[in-house]
Amino acid sequence: MSEDKPHQNLAIIGHVDHGKSTLVGRLLFETGSVPEHVIEQHREEAEEKGKGGFEFAYVMDNLAEERERGVTIDIAHQEFDTDKYYFTIVDCPGHRDFVKNMITGASQADNAVLVVAADDGVAPQTREHVFLARTLGINELIIGVNKMDVVDYSEDSYKEVKEEVGNLLNQVRFNSDDATYVPISAFEGDNIAERSDNTSWYDGPTLLEALNDLPEVEPPTDAPLRLPIQDVYTISGIGTVPVGRVETGTLDVGANVSFQPSDVSGEVKTVEMHHEEVPKAEPGDNVGFNVRGVGKDDIRRGDVCGPADDPPKVAETFQAQVVVMQHPSVITAGYTPVFHAHTAQVACTVESIDQKLDPASGEVAEENPDFIKSGDAAIVTIRPQKPLSIEPSGEIPELGSFAIRDMGQTIAAGKVLEVNER
Repeated sequence: MSEDKPHQNLAIIGHVDHGKSTLVGRLLFETGSVPEHVIEQHREEAEEKGKGGFEFAYVMDNLAEERERGVTIDIAHQEFDTDKYYFTIVDCPGHRDFVKNMITGASQADNAVLVVAADDGVAPQTREHVFLARTLGINELIIGVNKMDVVDYSEDSYKEVKEEVGNLLNQVRFNSDDATYVPISAFEGDNIAERSDNTSWYDGPTLLEALNDLPEVEPPTDAPLRLPIQDVYTISGIGTVPVGRVETGTLDVGANVSFQPSDVSGEVKTVEMHHEEVPKAEPGDNVGFNVRGVGKDDIRRGDVCGPADDPPKVAETFQAQVVVMQHPSVITAGYTPVFHAHTAQVACTVESIDQKLDPASGEVAEENPDFIKSGDAAIVTIRPQKPLSIEPSGEIPELGSFAIRDMGQTIAAGKVLEVNER
């Protein structure tokens, strides 16, 4: 990995059966990020199970499982280089908590590839993911019209899907002029790294060229250090090692830091990245670090590390703008689902529904409504049931968004407007 290229977080979104895993496997393979022998091994396994050809999807599923089991801290597997950028793929596709992870992602994606199968077109999950991408402020979409091999590389099928997706983007007010469409087959490799003879009617970029053409990401704001903790390990010879991703600011050896809401602090002794000690870490870096005087039981996943003299905010209550994606009935004051914000998961009560908004324009449609339901956007006041560190998205957007989960599904997405500190 050449660290000197600009970095981008890339979400791969779209309906689960439309070939996301295969596409990710193919991208990693074509860019030399997964060694040939690993692919071979999966190919053999896949063939034994009578699933020949699924080796790319297989590679991804195995990585996802490894992550589930917590086998590895090193997430280099999901990184790949193009000529211009090095990309980190945000969340393994096909992951059942994809929507939640996309919202609270240990990383917000900068841009996204939307995968839509040529033989199926826009599916319910396609809508949901596009809607989220819009809500989360993803800037540019590349649309991979996948499975072109299944429709015999038909230009008409491609055009139909393109039109269908264009309409969807307009509905959610995504700036569809910026969208790039590429007809691909992740399975066969058409138009991924090399232009395909099967689509002689197409004269646009390959998928890797389209990724190369993405605009550079705006550098993070000059916000103070915020580093949500993903896990806390005990490593012999070092001691307690919290692990997480720097969202904003820098983590410097020698700095005094504070963990909230656990409310402990100390001096950073070492910072390690890719198994090497480094003097400091910057936004986007996944690190393990050790803090003098902070033990394994003092801090936990969901804490946020920041400067001791400008510690992360802890909310008594907060006001947020939410969009309800799916809920079987209605949401009223008193509803207490689980909020997923950065790496924290905390039950929170909807204390009041302050305003209902017109989702298209964002104008206030109703003051103090009795309830909100699927498809509604609203301003609400939330009370966490136990301490939660969260920031207004206007100040630190990286720590200002959350997903609301209940009954095994993502109910709503939102962003924090203001925090009433405890």
